[in-house]
Amino acid sequence: MLKINNIKKTFNSGTVNEVKALQGVNIEIDEGSFVCVLGTNGSGKSTMLNAVAGTFMVDDGSVVLDNTNITKWGEHKRAKLIGRVFQNPFSGTAPGMSIQENLALAFKRGKKRGLGWVLPQNRLNKFKTMVRPLNMGLEDRLENPIGKLSGGQRQALTLLMATALKPKLLLLDEHTAALDPKTASKVIELTEQIINRDKLTTLMVTHSMQQAVNLGDRIIMMHKGRVAYDFKGEEKKRLKVNDLLALFDELRRKDNIDQSVAAMLKEQYV
Repeated sequence: MLKINNIKKTFNSGTVNEVKALQGVNIEIDEGSFVCVLGTNGSGKSTMLNAVAGTFMVDDGSVVLDNTNITKWGEHKRAKLIGRVFQNPFSGTAPGMSIQENLALAFKRGKKRGLGWVLPQNRLNKFKTMVRPLNMGLEDRLENPIGKLSGGQRQALTLLMATALKPKLLLLDEHTAALDPKTASKVIELTEQIINRDKLTTLMVTHSMQQAVNLGDRIIMMHKGRVAYDFKGEEKKRLKVNDLLALFDELRRKDNIDQSVAAMLKEQYV
């Protein structure tokens, strides 16, 4: 379904600020799989998501989605196949437009957009039906500007917008990180319901090891722009938060050893 083949990306190449963000990432994801991606800051997890979304072009490698090579496609063209929810609840929507106008735009994702002055009643009824299960009372506030909503309300609506057309791939980039625990729990519950209902192929970047353990059928842990661990099936089901913590500690110890060896060699040959 999704094939990420040896993708590489270096930012500020050849300068003192050079960052090798992706160093040969290989991932294959089956249709309908729900994959959680973990990693420390700078591990490359969000960069990998951006590479798939088309936020930038990779330096090398390829991205194949639903048997189509989208490596050279721009972000707008990929939006026909990909739905995305960002970390910031105020991203991915038009804050000055109403809830119903934002939902209307969601149904035109990847298409030529045009919005008439009045939305037909059947479309408004459809929006009310979509929003009602959120249990936030928003079905009676469709004319309200989306920018006036709380972060949790807005993130829930953004999730509805990203999945309105049942994308080939859903990308979730730490989409509950900016929310309070109670609201985050509600958005995660909604996320799981939508993914299971529509059998969406999903990549979810998260800092929460509890989310990674509880959700999905696979965990990928990234480190220094590479895939460090990949757990699926029964192996994934057996994982606990303490197991993941131990793996992070193992990576940190290895880093310290590598740095010590490099320093020793430098002392010997300088």
